[in-house]
Amino acid sequence: MSEKIIEFYFEFGSPYGYFAANQIDELGKEFDREVIWKPYMLGTAFAKTGSVPLREVPLKGEYCMYDWERISAYTGTPWAVPDKFPTAVLAPPRAFYWLMDQGRTDLAKTYAKAAYKAYFADKRPVWLAEEAAEVASECGIDKQEFLTAVQDAHVKSRLIEEGQKAIDRGVFGSPYFIVDGERFWGWDRLPMIRDWLQQGKWS
Repeated sequence: MSEKIIEFYFEFGSPYGYFAANQIDELGKEFDREVIWKPYMLGTAFAKTGSVPLREVPLKGEYCMYDWERISAYTGTPWAVPDKFPTAVLAPPRAFYWLMDQGRTDLAKTYAKAAYKAYFADKRPVWLAEEAAEVASECGIDKQEFLTAVQDAHVKSRLIEEGQKAIDRGVFGSPYFIVDGERFWGWDRLPMIRDWLQQGKWS
């Protein structure tokens, strides 16, 4: 793999991942870095860390609800709390790797962005395979092929494998970035990543 990359780990049910997804490619272009998108299921990490979804944490959940509204206003990114949140959003990450395995990298990323927006801006129920397929259709992906793929045992296993690979790399949150071996957790680390790419290590 080329050294000039930014590895971007995220979960489709993560608001902070959503905001990062709307900015990371521009950061990559700024430094001539390819951004490798790597969705996984946060439940895999939670099983290791003992964490729970932020909204379910006393005090912190209330703060995060406000923070997401604030980030939306700060960045100009559309935002609305989904009707079902938190919940497992499975079809989009499965479809992402299904598309990647066919060599349709650009389409996989286009779909990822569309699915994120559908969930966190348009309040569409993308946790349902049918709705995730509707979003796929809007991206030019055959709806029936999508629905068949996301129920395929190999496709399901692929997502599980990617989750284990993420854990093996030390990934535990969303968004999570690896740049030149340096690890950064959180949407608020994007300015730090920019400085890292400009200057390298600070000590």
